Amino acid sequence: MERDLRALIATVQSEHLQALLETVLGPESPTWMRFRVAPAAKHYHQAYVHGLLEHSLTVAQAVSALSAIFPGLNRDLAVTGALLHDIGKLDTYAVLEDQIEMTDDGRLQGEITLGYTLIRNEIERLPGFPDELKQALLHIILSHHGSLEHGSPVVPATREATLVHMADNLGSKLGSFDRIERGLDAGAQWGAFDRVLGTSAYFGSDGAAPELLAA
Repeated sequence: MERDLRALIATVQSEHLQALLETVLGPESPTWMRFRVAPAAKHYHQAYVHGLLEHSLTVAQAVSALSAIFPGLNRDLAVTGALLHDIGKLDTYAVLEDQIEMTDDGRLQGEITLGYTLIRNEIERLPGFPDELKQALLHIILSHHGSLEHGSPVVPATREATLVHMADNLGSKLGSFDRIERGLDAGAQWGAFDRVLGTSAYFGSDGAAPELLAA
């Protein structure tokens, strides 16, 4: 996953976004040392060591691919936003004695506020970072939950923010299938009702309907 992350970052052409990604996710940065082993959640998708890296990478890879299909997108901005959208989880969760727990900062401020603050502070240390680019990137972080009732202080208002939100939501839902499948009894085809999916997950006899496997 780290090789894939480095390869994806290398495709970002914007010197300002490259500098930010190197500062936050560069191989020698303290942030990276935490990012590569951090969980993405306490209970739901990718709630395990290195889950944050896995989730952020898959969301960014999806955003990169979709940026080639839909017109009008700033690919560099969208990919950077996807890689950094959950960076606040570094200070939201802690692994204590093999258990994932929420930190005091996570409980009191929330992962979006923590991520916004971290990235804004890093941007302000970079000379010449354009204000418009800063605003656009911070908007992605602030809006990536997609709605006020889901914890975003603002709703996605740009193409890039909308794309990151959709890819993030897809990643969390598909990650929930993985979580549920790992907990199934041998031979079971249905999981219990799941809050993230809003339904019970079905896996069929081998994870797909027989006619699909035959095809």
